[in-house]
Amino acid sequence: MAHLQLSAVAGGGRPAAAGGGGDEMEDVALLDSYDEEMGGAPPGGGEEEEAHVRVTGMTCSACTSAVEAAVSARRGVQRVAVSLLQNRARVVFDPALVKVEDIIEAIEDAGFDAEILPDSVVSQPKAQKALSAQFRIGGMTCANCVNSVEGILKRLPGVKGAVVALATSLGEVEYDPSVINKEEIVQAIEDAGFEAAFLQSSEQDKVLLGLTGLHTERDVNVLHDILKKMVGLRQFEVNDTISEVAIVFDPEAVGLRSIVDAIQTGSNGRLKAHVQNPYARGASNDAHEASRMLYLLRSSLFLSIPVFFIRMVCPRIPFISAILLMRCGPFIVGDLLKWILVSIVQFVIGKRFYVAAYRALRHGSTNMDVLVVLGTTASYVYSVCALVYGAFTGFRPPIYFETSAMIITFVLFGKYLEVLAKGKTSDAIKKLVELVPATALLLLKDKEGKYVEEREIDALLVQPGDILKVLPGSKVPADGVVVWGASHVNESMITGESAPIPKEVSSVVIGGTMNLHGVLHIQANKVGSGTVLSQIISLVETAQMSKAPIQKFADYVASIFVPIVITLSIITFFIWFLCGWVGAYPNSWISGTSNCFVFSLMFAIAVVVIACPCALGLATPTAVMVATGVGANHGVLVKGGDALERAQNVNYVIFDKTGTLTQGKAVVTTAKVFSGMDLGDFLTLVASAEASSEHPLAKSILEYAIHFHFFGRLPTSKNGIEQRKEEILSQWLLEAEDFSALPGKGVQCLINGKKVLVGNRTLITENGVNVPSEAESFLVDLELNAKTGILVAYDDSFVGLMGITDPLKREAAVVVEGLKKMGVHPVMLTGDNWRTAKAVAKEVGIEDVRAEVMPAGKADVVRSLQKGGCIVAMVGDGINDSPALAAADVGMAIGGGTDIAIEAADYVLVRNNLEDVITAIDLSRKTFSRIRWNYFFAMAYNVIAIPVAAGALFPFTRLQMPPWLAGACMAFSSVSVVCSSLLLRRYRKPRLTTVLQITVE
Repeated sequence: MAHLQLSAVAGGGRPAAAGGGGDEMEDVALLDSYDEEMGGAPPGGGEEEEAHVRVTGMTCSACTSAVEAAVSARRGVQRVAVSLLQNRARVVFDPALVKVEDIIEAIEDAGFDAEILPDSVVSQPKAQKALSAQFRIGGMTCANCVNSVEGILKRLPGVKGAVVALATSLGEVEYDPSVINKEEIVQAIEDAGFEAAFLQSSEQDKVLLGLTGLHTERDVNVLHDILKKMVGLRQFEVNDTISEVAIVFDPEAVGLRSIVDAIQTGSNGRLKAHVQNPYARGASNDAHEASRMLYLLRSSLFLSIPVFFIRMVCPRIPFISAILLMRCGPFIVGDLLKWILVSIVQFVIGKRFYVAAYRALRHGSTNMDVLVVLGTTASYVYSVCALVYGAFTGFRPPIYFETSAMIITFVLFGKYLEVLAKGKTSDAIKKLVELVPATALLLLKDKEGKYVEEREIDALLVQPGDILKVLPGSKVPADGVVVWGASHVNESMITGESAPIPKEVSSVVIGGTMNLHGVLHIQANKVGSGTVLSQIISLVETAQMSKAPIQKFADYVASIFVPIVITLSIITFFIWFLCGWVGAYPNSWISGTSNCFVFSLMFAIAVVVIACPCALGLATPTAVMVATGVGANHGVLVKGGDALERAQNVNYVIFDKTGTLTQGKAVVTTAKVFSGMDLGDFLTLVASAEASSEHPLAKSILEYAIHFHFFGRLPTSKNGIEQRKEEILSQWLLEAEDFSALPGKGVQCLINGKKVLVGNRTLITENGVNVPSEAESFLVDLELNAKTGILVAYDDSFVGLMGITDPLKREAAVVVEGLKKMGVHPVMLTGDNWRTAKAVAKEVGIEDVRAEVMPAGKADVVRSLQKGGCIVAMVGDGINDSPALAAADVGMAIGGGTDIAIEAADYVLVRNNLEDVITAIDLSRKTFSRIRWNYFFAMAYNVIAIPVAAGALFPFTRLQMPPWLAGACMAFSSVSVVCSSLLLRRYRKPRLTTVLQITVE
């Protein structure tokens, strides 16, 4: 122990927040408490050390709990995580209070052996940001597999959350990289008996490059030499078997394009590297899974059809029948051929079912594979025993080799159709990915700054700051700003707006949109995962992987389904066998070559094989996946299945006024002075006070003042106007000191040493400024006309006021009326005064108005409506809406809103169109109507099919369901549920004329 060295992790509290209002300090406090709840570092100074300890002797979760309790009891231990699968404990402790020897002693006192791992060097900061990684998980067949994988992942040390989707075979894991890495997560999934492969993560400094030209050992050595010489590369790993290299690099020190170029130039062009697109890899994996299933199906059919012919057709052909009845030792040739062919189907082609069933049973769970293995093995083993018994006794009971072969064939056929159908559910993601162009035209400059060369590069290699050339008819490769040229761009694939958008210098362009007419030069500012399109894809993927609360019912049923079916199968066997044994049914029911045991066994096997838990497991995730994809195509991004479920029952929709019901483009319509001050001086004073504010009203006041003073003296080009404005602001405006923004009231500052107040009536009256009756009357007239009054005081005296209006969105009134027709109660929420609020509400048709609400009070309004058990949706766009969006049961952020509002919301309305509020609610209702139908099909199938397979109708109809037919029914049940979900692809957003029940002549 004397030679052990541990790395000290620098401590220190969170840096103090920059100056700001009370709301900002409140946000910081909330974030701190959230970090602490999530296991983040506690505030305070001091140092931390982390030790990794190997613990042996643990056999179950009770052992891990005992180790954690023993170590945590030691004073100075801050965090401990114990992994049963890895036989490892990670302990974070204060070296001033506890030593490593004390930790070892605590573990040994708990009854386990412990030793420090020699290479346990960890130097992560306290507040390590959690990473999110996506994994492809193979071998899952039903909801029980999903539950098993999720349970294993969530128990891993350092894993904060895990979501697994059966429909896509994907898992998303949020984990602390200082505690566990991606390789350990993959290992844990594989140890659980499933296949796992890492796809992508939120780490920005790791990339997987595909290589062409990597054929020999010499090529590998050349690649190693190139990469070792590069500055900024932290590590790399070459896999020459699949021609890939994984690279971890410092993006601040070296760019991805530089790495690709260095590989090509360093090898004299022999080696070429390209970035591996994770979506393309996912698509190839889906195709591989489908082709593998098709191969198994073809092989099974190739072997099962001869078995079927030997049993059903060949006995009717004399020549062939004579050959099959010949003897080979004690066995008949026909029976021996069937035995050989079926054995290959059972144990070679059907090996996947045995492996999957073993994995499930090893972890104490059951799934469809267990039922298939039980049914086919029972039929196979009985047939082998009957064959051997008949060979040596002369009495030949009936054999049913074809039963197990046909069951496996039909199940594989159903699985193949299911793979194809599930692939259709992710079409939305594929369409979004296809929007990204494969290449981009990079413009290269010489030393003098002139463009001298065009170079075609992989679009994944575009870096921030690159100047890209976009030709007419080609797609914009990255988000950026136009620096040269003019054109029109079709943004309908992203925003849903059908009209082409004009673009000129300084216009913002979105990656994946189509340039229509002119040539554009754009400067890329967002690439990779930072682009709008990538964020939309990420949102859709996250939503498709999430679980709706209704799925908990299916998970519970799936967990008890297989034991119940096996119990029913045993009961079926004994009922038929005992009834036959005591003579409760006539012998004529049993064929002459059969007996009571075989007769009962066929019923029992049919019960096992016909039951299907897969349909229940697929009912919700497939529908959610299709719905989120359809929503994305209509400009409605859903962040999860839980939000999708809640939206169907919305009772109240709360609209923020500014920027949501209105266009968010405030315009000053009136400016009036009620003192001796000149109007120009008045506007200069107000503009100087508002210049430091970020509020939309402040910007409109500044624009109005600039227009008043400098009309006709500004350049015509957009770029020139911006430059001229900067000069104006620096030379014309007065210097404002001690500026502070007062949320919900206005701003205050000192100009020329005198106090200036610009804001609403509350701000003026709170500061003891008297408003003249003439100004009060003028203000009332403004408010009654749906205009907002901005009052101005200077040196404790009222100076004047300004009238500002924000035009309503053209669809606002129709959407409000549509919501009423749908049974949803609209509410308007605003910080504006009551008169203005009521005037706007009257114009759009909203009766329930909440005015003069401070930003912090918006969430209280949401909670007050929720008290009666009502489901409340909040539609907003600004930072001050984010608390209310988070508090609401369903938060809907207007796509043109702020990042914070979008982050807090459950829905993102990309098109900035209120009609999508109706689309979001209608899509939710249609989706869960489809899910309920899926559950009905799945439950009704099992409720009807199991009694039929058990022979409930046999006494009346003399019809017995053969086990192979039961297997075919089971295979098609899950396919029918997936196809039912695929009907959602036909969804069309509701027309407002339909919602309003208006007949258009």
